Amino acid sequence: MVFVVGGKPEDERQEEELWNISKQIVEKAVLQAVQQYSQERKQKEKKAKAKKDSFLQVSECSEQWKKKK
Repeated sequence: MVFVVGGKPEDERQEEELWNISKQIVEKAVLQAVQQYSQERKQKEKKAKAKKDSFLQVSECSEQWKKKK
């Protein structure tokens, strides 16, 4: 027995609803993954910049020390 609600069989409506929910779940998971990747990349860039800046400071100090001699 098939029930028709609003012109569509009930099974078709349920299938469409499940499809929409699944699509939302996947979209949310992808968005979260992209945000996490972006945050991790920014953190790595900050660390790399801090390391580079630290190296430059040491180099500058070394150069100044050499000039004083």
